[in-house]
Amino acid sequence: MKPSVSFFRKGIYMIQGRIHSLESFGGSDGPGIRYIIFLNGCSLRCRYCHNPDTWAKNDVQLFTADALLDKVENYREYWGEEGGITVSGGEPLLQIDFLLELFREAKKRGIHTCIDTSAAPFTREEPWFSKFVELMKVTDLLLLDIKHIDSEKHVWLTGKGNENILDAARFLSEIGKPVWIRHVLVPGVNSDRESLEKTAEFIGSLKNVERVDVLPYHTLGVFKWEELGIPYGLEGTPTPTDEELALAREILSIRKEA
Repeated sequence: MKPSVSFFRKGIYMIQGRIHSLESFGGSDGPGIRYIIFLNGCSLRCRYCHNPDTWAKNDVQLFTADALLDKVENYREYWGEEGGITVSGGEPLLQIDFLLELFREAKKRGIHTCIDTSAAPFTREEPWFSKFVELMKVTDLLLLDIKHIDSEKHVWLTGKGNENILDAARFLSEIGKPVWIRHVLVPGVNSDRESLEKTAEFIGSLKNVERVDVLPYHTLGVFKWEELGIPYGLEGTPTPTDEELALAREILSIRKEA
């Protein structure tokens, strides 16, 4: 996995982010209207991923934080009071050095910052953890994916366990960083009552969750798998019914522990 690109220019250390794509008008990736920055690279291999082209794309765009924000601010008038930038992927935290520089500069410009992440790269080991602590100082909100509460099933679904992901959620709760939980409901995978109730119990133990979004599994990204010549990981899996979605949303509604 290639990290951010760094170089010196006139004696100044510069970091370039590896950008997959940009979306100037997003309405479902944080509060208000968002400018979405999709970073390249991901360490998970989710069976339902709708952006497999972000896993290891080679023909990426390279931007410094200043150059990217200069481009972003051309659309600022559309954001209103709530909008801002959301960095998604792929997995943004794989490029934590660039993300930290981007968000530090964004806050200087008065821009609301949001990260859409699975938290798969999270670790309390150094030097990564100290960088993450600094990043949280300039991050307003995280959209955190909880794909499956059971680690063994998480391995089947994504290729990796979830212990460090749940640890990331606990840390964010410890520091009081606002989080929106996202849970993609996949029939026959994480839609059973037991899994949902365990997920709800975990979410209820956190003190910083502002909302929980249950997102229906869909197959809109299957064509990308076909174009890349990769066998689709959930072939034949149906989209959830209205009843399944209603049950999941009822169970996962925010309930704080006493």
